[in-house]
Amino acid sequence: MARTQNKKEASADAASKGELTRRRILDATAKILSRKGFAGTRLSDIADEADMQAPAIYYYFDSREALIVEAIRYGSADTRQIVGSVLEALPDDYSAMDRILVAVEVHLRNAMGISDYATASARNIGQLPDHLKAKPEEEQVKYGELWRRLITDAIAAGQCTDGLDPTIAVILVLGALNYASEWFDPKRSSVDHIVSSAQSMVRFGLGGPKAEAEQRLPVIGDPREWLRAQESTR
Repeated sequence: MARTQNKKEASADAASKGELTRRRILDATAKILSRKGFAGTRLSDIADEADMQAPAIYYYFDSREALIVEAIRYGSADTRQIVGSVLEALPDDYSAMDRILVAVEVHLRNAMGISDYATASARNIGQLPDHLKAKPEEEQVKYGELWRRLITDAIAAGQCTDGLDPTIAVILVLGALNYASEWFDPKRSSVDHIVSSAQSMVRFGLGGPKAEAEQRLPVIGDPREWLRAQESTR
């Protein structure tokens, strides 16, 4: 009985170590992807970053392409998860437009430095060959649905310009937010400035004459730190 239990514990320990190694490889891939892009990311670079031999990567992933696709898919899922978590934790007195502006901030902060995965996803999903796009695009569809609900709620609340098409609005807003990580240069502008500029653009772009110029833009800061602070007060 003791021998069987020891075997189970050894098997569980090996599985845990395997998952940690797999995650280390993915972390390294996201970091390299965010810097070098799809075409410039090599297995040797990933192996160096993960502190392992390149051939060992094939024990965890079938190919370079499979590894990159998983890192990009995870990046899209990470963005959707953190934006959704912050939205769920917001106080009830946040308006529908406030919630959109918070989503703008969290998306940008996550993509511009907080998460290598989010940066890698935003910068590289468009570079993937068509046959590799299916899994990352599934996450994009889910994230797009989250944004469509946000904008539809704002329309229902009378906070958007008359006749606004929520589907087109989602495509335009997310296109602008995702592209920001491509041109962002911390030497030329701060993340705070880009966030406030994007929030103003989205507020007046969606709200038109209904936008409230005097209203303060909601500020969350680091979304993960904000969530931890909310949890500590419960």
